[in-house]
Amino acid sequence: MASGIAAVRTGRKVRTGRTGRAGAVGLVAIALASAALATGAGGAHGATGGGDGGTVEPSGGTGGKHGYSMRTDARFAPPGAFVPSAAVTYDTRLVPAGSWIEVGQRSAERGATTVKLRVTGLKAGHEYGAHVHRKPCGADPAAAGGHYQHRPSTDPADVNPDNEVWLDFTADSRGAGAASARHNWNFRFGEAASVVLHSAPGSSGARLACFSVPFGWAA
Repeated sequence: MASGIAAVRTGRKVRTGRTGRAGAVGLVAIALASAALATGAGGAHGATGGGDGGTVEPSGGTGGKHGYSMRTDARFAPPGAFVPSAAVTYDTRLVPAGSWIEVGQRSAERGATTVKLRVTGLKAGHEYGAHVHRKPCGADPAAAGGHYQHRPSTDPADVNPDNEVWLDFTADSRGAGAASARHNWNFRFGEAASVVLHSAPGSSGARLACFSVPFGWAA
């Protein structure tokens, strides 16, 4: 799990010189903010696509003839936070600011796709719903659009874990949780863009938080 503090410790040592204590504190604050932007913006840490070792940008996933894999993480922040994040919380009681999320994807060539989710810092014992959604997150919870569906449909019967990617979980005593979903199909290009956490398992819970994810596809 990357953190802004860890990133600062690996960087250049801050010298106080004649700036004094107040100046040094200011420099450290700037460094922490810069590091938080780098690690909290939902960048695809270690993500690769197309089987050729290329880096995936946070703005969207790619595809390739040899499959696709990525893993990305971020810390939740409220909409309009001073340090923006790809992970946005709309309910800080159930998804506190600073709580962490990681999402990974592995898609085989013309084959199965596995999506994995890990979280920490949520409300202990709470049952959460989680689904892959079609659009990136925004300040409005509705910005992520509807669930990604393998067979797009307006029939309520098609809102199910076979036709969609459901990652429901219950946070343990430390507020941590994990889930995994495997399907024998791949995402369509550009049609999966986020994971939304809901207030209850299943399909009807309120939207608590959203994480923009560079999902990709495999040819």
